[in-house]
Amino acid sequence: MKVVITGGAGFLGRRLARRVLEIGHLTAPSGASEPIDELVLFDVSEPSEAISADGVAVRTVTGDIGDRGTVFDLIDRDDISVFHLASIVSGGGERDFDLAMRVNLDGGRHLLEAVRARVGMPRFVFASSLAVFGGAAMPTSVGDATKHTPQTTYGITKAILELLVNDYTRKGYLDGRSARLPTVIVRPGKPNAAASSFVSGVIREPLNGIDFTLPVPETTSVAVLGYRAIVDGLIHLHELDGERIGDDRGVGLPSLTVTVNEMIEALRRVAGTRRLGDITVDLDPFIRDVVESWPTVCASERAAKLGFPNEQDLDEIIRYFIKDYVEE
Repeated sequence: MKVVITGGAGFLGRRLARRVLEIGHLTAPSGASEPIDELVLFDVSEPSEAISADGVAVRTVTGDIGDRGTVFDLIDRDDISVFHLASIVSGGGERDFDLAMRVNLDGGRHLLEAVRARVGMPRFVFASSLAVFGGAAMPTSVGDATKHTPQTTYGITKAILELLVNDYTRKGYLDGRSARLPTVIVRPGKPNAAASSFVSGVIREPLNGIDFTLPVPETTSVAVLGYRAIVDGLIHLHELDGERIGDDRGVGLPSLTVTVNEMIEALRRVAGTRRLGDITVDLDPFIRDVVESWPTVCASERAAKLGFPNEQDLDEIIRYFIKDYVEE
């Protein structure tokens, strides 16, 4: 079977690709577990490093997900699965409404239509976000049954695609599933345009001996999950029997609710004798307002019943980030 990962040049896309290749097989539209013989990483740019595996044709394809023809060229087999991670992130979406609509909404719709055109019921896993929640009536704790009232363009595009995934599945066009992600930590490399970028930066930069300026107060709470659990969660969602998921195809992944100050304390605790960069605060009203519109406490009883992975605490996440990226 063939697997397509949009956003494949990104951090999560590359880790997902390696994990998929490590497993070597997924549930195909036939309903049986079949070996993967082709993997395509699609993005607007080339990945920073090559990925390969014996017996699998691994290709990178660059292009505009907002172009319908480009997307349809990717989905060229019936025995296919799609992991849709490509997106204009939160801060970028607020600054450029038209780009967010073209990439997030139009691109997602092109993918759904391309999969719909295939024979059978290919599985389609969409990476959504907690940004689908918000508004003055948002409860203290959100869950899969909480009404979507996003307060960012990014969140609106995610909410619309969740509904489309539900409807395309209800109509029998494909077998869709949406993973509602909390903030991913700890992302390596450089900061991106996401409003939540500081959540990784406050750990990553000091560990690399670089001073870091926080754009939000240290008391700010965020819902987080480590990249290992998120990648395994995306694959777990792909492999779940559709009847267990039911008619609501969107599942909120488990998360930890922590304050920035708790993240700093965990960093210092795990770092031990390592020399850390200094952390200071210089508030950015734009970032603060976006982040404050998001929920911080997420109920995950449904995800737990469905067997989704989670981490014990921040210390565990920081330890494996050091092993994966700092010591490496």
